[in-house]
Amino acid sequence: MPLARSKQDWQSYLLSYKIVSVKAVQVISEAALLGGVMAQYLSAPLRIISDGAGQFNILQHGLCWVHAEGGLQKLEGNTNQQRRNISEMQDLLWKYYRQLQEYQHQPTSIKKAELEQEFDGIFGRFYDHHVLLNNVLNQMRNHKAELLQVLDFPLFPLHNNAAETDIREYVTRRKISDGTRGVAGRKARDIFVGLKKTCRKLGILFWQYLMSRLHGDQQVPYLSDVIRERTAL
Repeated sequence: MPLARSKQDWQSYLLSYKIVSVKAVQVISEAALLGGVMAQYLSAPLRIISDGAGQFNILQHGLCWVHAEGGLQKLEGNTNQQRRNISEMQDLLWKYYRQLQEYQHQPTSIKKAELEQEFDGIFGRFYDHHVLLNNVLNQMRNHKAELLQVLDFPLFPLHNNAAETDIREYVTRRKISDGTRGVAGRKARDIFVGLKKTCRKLGILFWQYLMSRLHGDQQVPYLSDVIRERTAL
């Protein structure tokens, strides 16, 4: 495609392919921006971690171990033996998880190979007369690469609890009030919730931040300046 030097150029390009719906324009524009950043400025692949929802299966995708273990939690077992099988697998999973945490602090090629092999030994098990447990283990084997992103990139998180916490307030508000009345209300809600959570992560009192912006003073710095300063350290 030709280089789009302005918003008008980009809109003309989309129009030439009869791409006019708001949703299509939004999705394609976001994809183009992301692709441009990846092509020009990033040498390493972008990674994303999720609970396995299909809409997040993009970029270099990884799976949350806490959600993966949820498959075992949902199993109840019809017999004492089946319940022991489930308990055994949960213990093995969390022992393996702690080894991955240790690997994050001291990654080595030898330990990486050992953990890859141990994954096969743990989740390659087969339990007689326990179809549901075998199905869960089969699912984990099928997603081995996504669960073991940390072996190639030790900084990759093992769970997405932080993201779950960030979105919890939005979900709670939606359950109580069933959303906002219009687009303006939704934007206002999302902006203020985002500002509040960003302030909390930066150790800034949200009320003081709002008062500083309303008064137009510099008692509380702009969040973008704080982020740049801290990421430069």
